Amino acid sequence: MTEFLADTRACVERILAHARGELRLATPLGLGKPNVLLNAIYAAAAHDAALRLDIYTALSLARPAPKSDLERRFLGPFLERHFGKDYPDLAWIGAQHANALPRNIRVHEFYLQSGAMLGVAQSQRDYTSLNYTHVARDLAGIGINVIVQLVAARGQGAQRHYSLASNPDVTADLLDRMAAIGAVRPLVVGVIHPDLAFVGNEAEVDASFFDIVLDTPESAHTLFALPRAPVDTAEYALGLHASTLVRDGGTLQVGIGALSDALVHALRLRHAHNPDFRGALDALGTLDARLVDRCGGIAAFARGLYGASEMVMDGFMHLARDGILKRRVYDDIDVEKALATGRDVDVARRTDGRYLRGAFYLGSKDFYAWLRALRGADFDGLSMTRVSDINQLYGGRETLDALQRRDARFFNTCMMATLLGAAVSDTLDNGQVVSGVGGQYNFVAMAHALAGGRSILLLRATRRYAGRLRSNIVWNYAQTTIPRHLRDIYVTEYGVADLRGKSDEDCIIAMLAIADARFIDALAAQAKAAGKLGADFVIPSTWRRNTPQRLAAALAPHRERFPRFPFGSDFDDAELRLLPALQRLQALSANKLRFAGFALTAMLAGAPRAEHAPLLARLGLTRPRGFAERLLRRLVARALRLA
Repeated sequence: MTEFLADTRACVERILAHARGELRLATPLGLGKPNVLLNAIYAAAAHDAALRLDIYTALSLARPAPKSDLERRFLGPFLERHFGKDYPDLAWIGAQHANALPRNIRVHEFYLQSGAMLGVAQSQRDYTSLNYTHVARDLAGIGINVIVQLVAARGQGAQRHYSLASNPDVTADLLDRMAAIGAVRPLVVGVIHPDLAFVGNEAEVDASFFDIVLDTPESAHTLFALPRAPVDTAEYALGLHASTLVRDGGTLQVGIGALSDALVHALRLRHAHNPDFRGALDALGTLDARLVDRCGGIAAFARGLYGASEMVMDGFMHLARDGILKRRVYDDIDVEKALATGRDVDVARRTDGRYLRGAFYLGSKDFYAWLRALRGADFDGLSMTRVSDINQLYGGRETLDALQRRDARFFNTCMMATLLGAAVSDTLDNGQVVSGVGGQYNFVAMAHALAGGRSILLLRATRRYAGRLRSNIVWNYAQTTIPRHLRDIYVTEYGVADLRGKSDEDCIIAMLAIADARFIDALAAQAKAAGKLGADFVIPSTWRRNTPQRLAAALAPHRERFPRFPFGSDFDDAELRLLPALQRLQALSANKLRFAGFALTAMLAGAPRAEHAPLLARLGLTRPRGFAERLLRRLVARALRLA
């Protein structure tokens, strides 16, 4: 019988009694963590050295932590407004950063918030490198005895319905795996959150799915919502290139971040403002017409797309709103065969068509509101399901999945790529983990397994590190996420490199063509020295135009179609005005000599301009106290003048 509890402390006592001194706890990645309950369990273990606590999870989300006084002044009010005063950060994250996890507690993660745990020794040592689809398999054999998960609920009493909502990804797979090997079923605890969007279909479960349902106001804190990010010129150029690889009537998988936002914005532009879309492409001047004809398109979407993505996020909301995400699939192989071959089939009265399937969702406040407001066919057409279904073709329905996922385009991001086609997506050369493989390898492999599938990896051509500009296209790297034998398509702001089926030398030439002009010569020299590029190879003059300046000039006439925040911003007007100035100061701080010169100029400059007074007030610098605040005021004022 399911227990219904209304007190967090009582729930913790019940969990500890079940664990009998050794608690091996699994909790979903991202939004699916019940932070209040997890923190109470952590506190109990921290105060009882005899209790052994092992936490198995991924993507432990944390609010941004200011690294300087200026960041604190800017971020503090924003974070309070965006996350609320009551948001409970996970207790173990702070302990890990302080290298202060109690000896009886370990946190094992298979995916990390990007860059958040670099240099954090306890997190790096306990990181587990796994494909997302292998998590349930590998956790099943270690004796997980408790699963805790945030859930959504509808109705009251006996009529109440429950949904795994944001995270049906691993829980059901794990329970099935454990049952299959004869392992003892863990205690399953569902913690209701009143604002978590309820999702039906495969995510809906009976009350009997849980051993305990905890419903308490303590867990009704603000949900973790990702702030909407800006998109710059290079990212927009990359998104335009990538959007030409999507075929009307096909399937879309896409991740998160500025590059994905740029892709989604370009797809919307292609559909709703096609002349402007084509004009921007013409301005870039790098369209490969043969590849587009073979692989994608540049016309508006008549048949629309079907979404099959590990992560469901804001981009899919925008595509659905704009009538792009509208191709529905059916779990009926005869219907799918007919649809795939263009035969007439009557689906008008069917209610089982799905336009979007995912394994977990995470996004902005606007995205959560959209999910909560879905009704009728829009609600029925969204399916959150197991990651074992979304991220691979195995499991007994391979033929149906392949029919549904026709012309699949799997878009993922990487940090670096080698000239020979390997991708670096999750780990630095010294072994420090930036994030994790997640589902990227699964999607790359699936692209090669599907007849019409393509894996498309997105990356910026350059990055700034330690005050220096560096190429993200390299000759070689110590760590790789995707091996070169699975190379397919790469996209940078300078164009598209189709590597599938090509020789090493042809791959090198294709990658050089989308590299930044400032690094092409050195890269070509490395390839020649290794005997992989002909000694007589001459770099074409057109590649010398791969510069940020040319991109900016090309897209300048189309700037109104490429706003800084394509999907709106969570910052207020004052914060939006401050951002460019603060980013300038952050960039300057990477070079001590340049920063010192800037600071001297700022101190010698006149008083701040009157129009900047509200912005300085937003940072608490109206009446500075002491030299440090006076200097900070002058630095910000100078940066505002130049912004």
